[in-house]
Amino acid sequence: MEQRVSFITLGVADVARARAFYETLGWRALPQSNESVAFFQCGGIVFALFGRLALAEDAGLAPHGEGFSGFALAHNVREKDEVDATLAEAEAAGGKILKRGSDAFWGGYTGYFSDPDGHVWEVAWNPQGVIGADGSFRFPEN
Repeated sequence: MEQRVSFITLGVADVARARAFYETLGWRALPQSNESVAFFQCGGIVFALFGRLALAEDAGLAPHGEGFSGFALAHNVREKDEVDATLAEAEAAGGKILKRGSDAFWGGYTGYFSDPDGHVWEVAWNPQGVIGADGSFRFPEN
């Protein structure tokens, strides 16, 4: 298997509501989106929103669990002050702040919010990384 992630798909309670949240953040849905699924190009990855029940059924899993799901999505920013600005933008769009921006033990600055379906997002400034023109994040190869 090649080392690659092609899609990240979140199961959501209401695709239209979730799409509106991300569009309020300034994201643009791709033309392939419809009432059942929304697609957003994020650098080399497609981010998708799909009905939670339908996604669970497709995977052959129970649609609900409890507590922390075991993962967080991350949005890295170019400057430290962008972390707090991005968290404020997410909150204004209807997200819930889980952790305000603060200095991280690894030398960066980070905070967390959840979208209306409870999916956890980290917003981080990492001085060790580089963000490309297409939004892709890379650690320099030394």
